[in-house]
Amino acid sequence: MEITVQELRQKLDSGESFVFIDVREPWEYEEFNIGARLIPINTLVNSMYELDEHKDDQIVVHCRSGNRSGMAQGLLIANGFKNVLNLKGGVLAWVEAYGETK
Repeated sequence: MEITVQELRQKLDSGESFVFIDVREPWEYEEFNIGARLIPINTLVNSMYELDEHKDDQIVVHCRSGNRSGMAQGLLIANGFKNVLNLKGGVLAWVEAYGETK
C-alpha cells in the first residue's frame, strides 16, 4: 500500500499518531528531511527490534524516490508489521509538491 504526499501532509498537519521512518542515508537526511526517524535501509534489519512495540501501529516509510522504502516496506511486512505504507514518489514528490518545507 502507498500513501501520497498530500495524504502524508494531512497526517502530519493534523498531528495524527503514526510511526514515520526515513530509510535514506544519513547524508541525505542531513541535506533535507521531513521529520521522520532515520533508520537507513542497510541498518533496518538489525534495528527492527527497536520497532517491535509498533507491529500493530501504522508505519509510513519513505526514501528519495520510493524504491528503498518499498524494500523497507517489504522487510517490515515480512517481519510481522501489519500496517506499513510507502510514500509514493518519496522526498522527490514532497519537494515537487511543497518545496523543501514541511
